Amino acid sequence: MTQLTLYNTRTRTKEVFTPLDPTNVRAYLCGPTVYDRAHIGNARNVMIFDVLIRLLRRLYPRVTYVRNITDIDDKINARAKERGLPIEQVTEGPIRWYHEDMAALYALPPDIEPRATEHLGEIIEIIQRLIANGHAYVADGHVLFSVPSDPDYGKFSGRTPDELIAGARVDVAPYKRDAGDFVLWKPSTPDLPGWDSPWGRGRPGWHIECSAMSWKHLGADFDIHGGGDDLIFPHHENEIAQSCCAFPGSHFARTWVHNRMLLVNGEKMSKSLGNFLFLHDVLDKAPGEAVRLMLMRAHYRSTLDFSDAGLAEARKELDRFYRALERHPGVAAAQQTPDCVLEPLLDDLNTPGALAGMHGLADAALAGDANAAAALRAAGQVMGLLNVTPEEWFAGEIPAEVNALAAQRVAARKRKDFAESDRLREAISALGYAVEDGPGGTYKLRKS
Repeated sequence: MTQLTLYNTRTRTKEVFTPLDPTNVRAYLCGPTVYDRAHIGNARNVMIFDVLIRLLRRLYPRVTYVRNITDIDDKINARAKERGLPIEQVTEGPIRWYHEDMAALYALPPDIEPRATEHLGEIIEIIQRLIANGHAYVADGHVLFSVPSDPDYGKFSGRTPDELIAGARVDVAPYKRDAGDFVLWKPSTPDLPGWDSPWGRGRPGWHIECSAMSWKHLGADFDIHGGGDDLIFPHHENEIAQSCCAFPGSHFARTWVHNRMLLVNGEKMSKSLGNFLFLHDVLDKAPGEAVRLMLMRAHYRSTLDFSDAGLAEARKELDRFYRALERHPGVAAAQQTPDCVLEPLLDDLNTPGALAGMHGLADAALAGDANAAAALRAAGQVMGLLNVTPEEWFAGEIPAEVNALAAQRVAARKRKDFAESDRLREAISALGYAVEDGPGGTYKLRKS
């Protein structure tokens, strides 16, 4: 297989991926709402998209990866009010923690990480376009999207009109023309954060934020949009409606990649069940690479059961991979990703199949095949695994603090802030580690 195929939620079929512009593949992932720490379900979402981005960068000369930060949200407002703090102080910690946790999992930083608070101009412009096009209206200080104005509304999620209303979780307010209409802009009381707009001081709804940020950085049409399947409705349905109605003739994202949610010890993750796992707590118990591998042991469109036993198995798998590399010290990664790993990934990101390919390479490397060891290293690069030396793995993985600094350094290099990049290299060195740069924003860390 030489072509990438992906299951497209929009068409409900597996399709050959054909980028709009083969010289620049553009992809958007819904990022965190920053009022608390990331949980293990957030991590699965990022890990799957990280493998996709790594794969795309092996197939195309340029990939623009955008992952947003939602820093305008009623949950943030509630947390700020509870603590008596401005929202900037509430979001600062969760943003930093998110970056540290994702770096500990060896997730590549996005090329662009827009924040909703930085895109009020784009949000207002899209809302004005929707009003002018007859798809939105002003009522009682609110601006609402008129669902009946869009004949395609509901096609993406495949819901009937009754199911749309039942599942939308929207307020049934007297100022709405239709029960399913959703908020684009809402007024803020004096005790809530707000921004000036043509409709008075207020704040945007959640859905319009992603439409604005993707439009600003990727255009009205782009290649791939990702997220968990819990976002299909209403969030992604509403994004499509807003964006396509604001920009007539556009299709918004062409391919939609949604991962299934995960279970914890066979049950849905829930605070009421006592099995809610913050990623930070999991990383205190297991190396980041083991958590990463665990999150890839099931296909992304299948439910993954996250358990301590599964995490222990993932760690054993990595022990085996590193033992195979230990047999061949000094062997560099092969130039090409081996077919036994590449072909499963090209088939709708079949990570279990790719891991099976890695085990086959480990078998050969343990039997003395140096070429298999080189291929195993190359496989690790596209899977985001085998990021340290065997000596470092068996002695204990790279500390999360060092990984976080290395990820920040990659971001600094992307924006060509070489003074900051040098400062971060020195900070890493002061902690006893050296960083070696690789292609496409990749890096290796080793003890200095």
